[in-house]
Amino acid sequence: MRIFQISSTQVSEHQALAPLALPGACQNAFLWVSLTRDELQGSLPELQATLQSLCDAQLVDLHVSDLLNDQLPSHYDYTSEYDLLVFRRLSAAPPAAAGAAAPAAQPVNSAPAAPAPARGGPPALRRIDTRPVGFAVFDRVLLSVHPEDAALRDAFANKLKAAAAGSAAPALDERAVSARLPTSPADLMLRVINHIVDGYLDLRRDLSRQLDHWQSELTDAKSRFHNWGALMKARQSLRHLAEICEDQRDAVQDWIDELETLPPLSQAEAARERELVLVRSRDVLEHIERVLHHVRRLEQDAETAVQMHFSIQSHRTNDIMRVLTVLTAVFLPLNLIAGIFGMNFDYIPLLHQATGFWIALASMLFIALTLVLVFWRKRYLARTAR
Repeated sequence: MRIFQISSTQVSEHQALAPLALPGACQNAFLWVSLTRDELQGSLPELQATLQSLCDAQLVDLHVSDLLNDQLPSHYDYTSEYDLLVFRRLSAAPPAAAGAAAPAAQPVNSAPAAPAPARGGPPALRRIDTRPVGFAVFDRVLLSVHPEDAALRDAFANKLKAAAAGSAAPALDERAVSARLPTSPADLMLRVINHIVDGYLDLRRDLSRQLDHWQSELTDAKSRFHNWGALMKARQSLRHLAEICEDQRDAVQDWIDELETLPPLSQAEAARERELVLVRSRDVLEHIERVLHHVRRLEQDAETAVQMHFSIQSHRTNDIMRVLTVLTAVFLPLNLIAGIFGMNFDYIPLLHQATGFWIALASMLFIALTLVLVFWRKRYLARTAR
């Protein structure tokens, strides 16, 4: 569990929840409580007590079950006290070699996590494996529940602390240069989701390079394409990725719709903050739409490349059959002449003459050359440009 107290000027990390639940402990600041699913299950009573003290509300039992569910799709839900958003992120990359690093120590009371099934195909396809990240957005607390690796939490926490220290580290969100630190739990949640979407943007570039390589092989008439199994897995992975992006888009759109239905605020500062949250939410939605559009275009490109491959192979087969047909047509009259002179008759013209063989051979050669010339003029023997 990692606990951050965030104000407009600084970020401080705490080791326990109990001191923060005291009255006046979080003045002019909000909390980011980040846990893994095992940590949420083990510290749920303490967490509920802290939420009751700070926000006068607790997590609903069904929402706790959702946050503990590792197979939940991206979706949005809400209560009168908090909003719940589940957003699937890409899993951390597997180690380069088996046994390269020792496994992390498991908590004593937690069961060992089942190993994820290995994905086949190129590295870009093996990255299309997602895990849900749950966000419970209260007025003064952001609760985020992560998978066991918690790579997203640790990476964003490092950027958050670096931004608070004013170092030369990259900003929390490169698209929002006006404010380096988040101003509310909703703002922080949207920045974390932006960080998740950036991973999908990086993945689409890797998928584009892989599919461009396959397209060049598929459209090369001189090469033989053998990666059909990997290509089929790629199409299935792209379809799965499109479904993930659609769920993400629907969840963020529901979040935006709920924000827009809230009553207007009388205070100018609070109204301005809500407006900035809406702007950032629409920015996140636009980036998800961009990823979804690109994934669908990759699906169409893969399908088009397969169709072009079979069209090229069919065209090549037609060229071969055309040449064979022309050769058959050239030798057909020659076979006819040879068959006539092979008849068992005593009297055949030119059969008993000394020049008969040469006359027949010259006639056959003349007919063959004439047919080749005729077929060439009709472009039956012309090579198709590639």
